[in-house]
Amino acid sequence: MDFLNDHINVFGLIAALVILVLTIYESSSLIKEMRDSKSQGELMENGHLFDGIGEFANNVPVGWIASFMCVIVWAFWYFFFGYPLSSFSQIGQYNEEVKAHNQKFEAKWKHLGQKELVDMGQGIFLVHCSQCHGITAEGLHGSAQNLVRWGKEEGIMDTIKHGSKGMDYLAGEMPAMELDEKDAKAIASYVMAELSSVKKTKNPQLIDKGKELFESMGCTGCHGNDGKGLQENQVFAADLTAYGTENFLRNILTHGKKGNIGHMPSFKYKNFSDLQVKALAEFIQSLKPLED
Repeated sequence: MDFLNDHINVFGLIAALVILVLTIYESSSLIKEMRDSKSQGELMENGHLFDGIGEFANNVPVGWIASFMCVIVWAFWYFFFGYPLSSFSQIGQYNEEVKAHNQKFEAKWKHLGQKELVDMGQGIFLVHCSQCHGITAEGLHGSAQNLVRWGKEEGIMDTIKHGSKGMDYLAGEMPAMELDEKDAKAIASYVMAELSSVKKTKNPQLIDKGKELFESMGCTGCHGNDGKGLQENQVFAADLTAYGTENFLRNILTHGKKGNIGHMPSFKYKNFSDLQVKALAEFIQSLKPLED
């Protein structure tokens, strides 16, 4: 009888038994009174009268009054003290259950190797992301972000070429920059090698030139010399030190993005665990652009 382990079920069972006993007692009393008693009392003045049947001027039964008062007191206690209206939230309960599940999930899989992380990330991608980004993660011919290039030097080059918007930074929309492919590649190399936590580039010979262009083209005006995008301790523009990392991905998953291509909704309701976000980031980083 597992249902008795819940105090609400026990309370409901006791209340039902009490109501049943009172109902049987009251019903038997009324049936007996109907059988044995005779009409007595005074009829109400100006009361209803039909075919010799009138309405007695009797007071409301004490039992009724007591029942009404008990119900009122019980309702007051129930809604304000026992189970306040604002004390329970289905969404809150769901979030707590997901949090507990994520803790068990991370404890079970915390020692995954690189390949296992990528495989887990691929599974998450296929279930939650492939509908828009495509099975190959190339964005379904431009209808969504090309994740094969995103988070890498190619993604920075795309942003330089097309601009970026939709993350609600104080700096607003980033316009496209008039740079040739070689200069864009140099800036991308500098960002990935020196600013981003990824700390690697396929073109180390372009780092110095990229730094010069990063400063001369006004990138520091929004992103700062350190690339963190902070001005007066406020987030002013994208944090380039996180580009290509799970933190950057988590920010997009949490807030969504109304970009140049389309509107990506927030996935905050999915309550992805840190391990799942890391796995998804590792999978995206494992994707290689076609020109490689």
